[in-house]
Amino acid sequence: MELDVLAFGAHRDDIELTCAGTVVKLINQGYSVGIADLTAGEMGTRGNAEERQNEAKESTKVLGIMCRENLGIPDANIQSNDENKLKVILVIRKYKPKVIFLPYWMDRHPDHAYASQLVSESAFLAGLAKLHPEIPRHRPQKLIYYMCHYQFEPSFIVDVSEQHETKMKAIHCFKSQIFNPTYQGERLT
Repeated sequence: MELDVLAFGAHRDDIELTCAGTVVKLINQGYSVGIADLTAGEMGTRGNAEERQNEAKESTKVLGIMCRENLGIPDANIQSNDENKLKVILVIRKYKPKVIFLPYWMDRHPDHAYASQLVSESAFLAGLAKLHPEIPRHRPQKLIYYMCHYQFEPSFIVDVSEQHETKMKAIHCFKSQIFNPTYQGERLT
């Protein structure tokens, strides 16, 4: 399956929290969109990997995305090494997206900053014919950086007013990650 857009997040709720409105708007306009979560979010203060997987499945349905994959990179230890680059390259070559969404390279959360570096390097490397020549190469036409914690001067802004309600429904699928004093799941104190 080829995608118009493949959105990469360091954790299983990053796309929902950052650019889900744009994702929904694109889907509503007929574009095919998928998500690749780099980690399972197993190091999070609240919830666990299994719970976050179920939340991601629920959010995937709410957003209406075509596919969602988890690359199994260790949470709190995203590195731009050969093993992780290959994981990202393979998913890029599998879906052949025209556009990739990825976190802005400056962020207070190290996983977001390292995810940006890993995905941008891998997006370039995925287009090299001599790198794993057994898998047809593909290089996305455009990388679009989304804002996480730090603000930056955007080159464009997408009006997602009409998609706000769906975005919020997707965010609320991640019950383990939203502050709720009565939350009964796993959390550190």
